[in-house]
Amino acid sequence: MITLRNLTKRYGSLVAVDGLNIEVRKGEIFGFIGPNGAGKTTTIRMTAGVLKPTGGEVLIGGVSMASDPVAAKKVIGFIPDRPFLYEKLTGTEFMRFSADLYGVGNGDFREKAEGLLNQFSLQDWGDQLIEAYSHGMKQRLVIASALLHDPRVIIVDEPMVGLDPAGIRMVKDLLRALAGGGTAVFVSTHTLEMAEDLCDRIGIIHKGRLVALGTTGDLRERARMTEGDLEAVFLRLTGRDAP
Repeated sequence: MITLRNLTKRYGSLVAVDGLNIEVRKGEIFGFIGPNGAGKTTTIRMTAGVLKPTGGEVLIGGVSMASDPVAAKKVIGFIPDRPFLYEKLTGTEFMRFSADLYGVGNGDFREKAEGLLNQFSLQDWGDQLIEAYSHGMKQRLVIASALLHDPRVIIVDEPMVGLDPAGIRMVKDLLRALAGGGTAVFVSTHTLEMAEDLCDRIGIIHKGRLVALGTTGDLRERARMTEGDLEAVFLRLTGRDAP
């Protein structure tokens, strides 16, 4: 469902992302981890069609993001790391705005919006201005809005930022349920414990390059470690395990 071919992004002489090749299959939760400044968010934004690559290509369900961005983005639910919202709208108004962008009809909108507001514990806040929401509530509203059009691909950058433990559990269960229904999930995170627990495969990016890709067992083998959690493997593969 998601194919990155030789994906590259340069800023002058700086190569932020250097020739990434990644395939995320239908029904798979793919974790994307790396140190600060490694190129995770740049990759996420190029994959979602927010940022134009310098080289290479992004295919979503076989559709080129460069050639037909509208068709590619129609099947994507994008959840950024920071919930930028129109704070003078109510929660329901923002969801209506999001639904209009994706062509969700009036007949489907009300039922879907009410169901998602309930699912994300926002049912009592739908008619309140977003400026009154906490950070965690804003994050939940962004996630709910991204699901209105039943996307076949979910792209998530740091989904747990600002969420309490109950919210984190809810999001993890949601991503598992979406993958179980055939949705491809691409999630970038700093929370290695979550990546180890949630993801079917994990890619590690370091200095713009993909240094390892596979299951946790594959990564441990690549790091030449017979035991150890993902944190230890990650530190070994990125050369940061020295005292």
